Amino acid sequence: MAQRMMRVAAAQISSGPDVGENLASALAAVERAAAAGAQLVALPEAAMFWFGGPLAPIAEPLDGPYASALRAAARRLGVVIVAGMFEPAADGRVHNTLLATGPGVETFYRKIHLYDAFGARESDTVAPGDQYVHFNFDGVRIGLATCFDLRFARQFSALAHAGAQLIVAPASWGEGPGKTQQWDLVTRARAADSQCWLLACGQAWRQPQAPAPLGVGRSRIVDPLGEVRAQLSTAPDVLVYDVDLEMIADVRARLPLLDATL
Repeated sequence: MAQRMMRVAAAQISSGPDVGENLASALAAVERAAAAGAQLVALPEAAMFWFGGPLAPIAEPLDGPYASALRAAARRLGVVIVAGMFEPAADGRVHNTLLATGPGVETFYRKIHLYDAFGARESDTVAPGDQYVHFNFDGVRIGLATCFDLRFARQFSALAHAGAQLIVAPASWGEGPGKTQQWDLVTRARAADSQCWLLACGQAWRQPQAPAPLGVGRSRIVDPLGEVRAQLSTAPDVLVYDVDLEMIADVRARLPLLDATL
């Protein structure tokens, strides 16, 4: 029998320039979420290392120390962890990667839509991925997306058509004029487009110490109609919420958006 409820968590941390310190913060937040009964815990994009310094020197493969530590924690705690990290790319750049690891789960997603916007050029240092990624955990199909992907409705609709019920979207959403309002808008819109639950985990806000702002916080859980069910402030914290998976079929039956052919 498919499960009706899944307890998920957003572990909103503030990553800095020290990979070891970032890992310690991530593991402490995951421990807290697991102690609250979370089955799946999302960490932000760039949980491994902030966007304030060179990425190539700290990038690690998926069997490197950072990923291995997360993998060991997921195994020990019996949870699935989704976390942002950087891995080397073949052309000398890095991939902005989400690692998903835990009981029966081992996969990764490389960010497709790079943040070449508002004067930034993520593609100068980051190589794009080329595949949408989803995985099955305890009978639930879960899709992955990263930060700027939230502006591309097609990715979320494609994940829904592939069977996704929950989409996890880690982010490092830089602040700026109108950016908080845009975060509010796109997270709600993508949940409504896909008629999935959306777990959006952002970097906590910190006083800018880098060339670009790093996060606005406001991690949130949004339901398949686009209603924000729970949200954090800007500070580091952990959000835990029970998502009602049965709501998805009900919403899609009453509002059959995904049946459209054009």
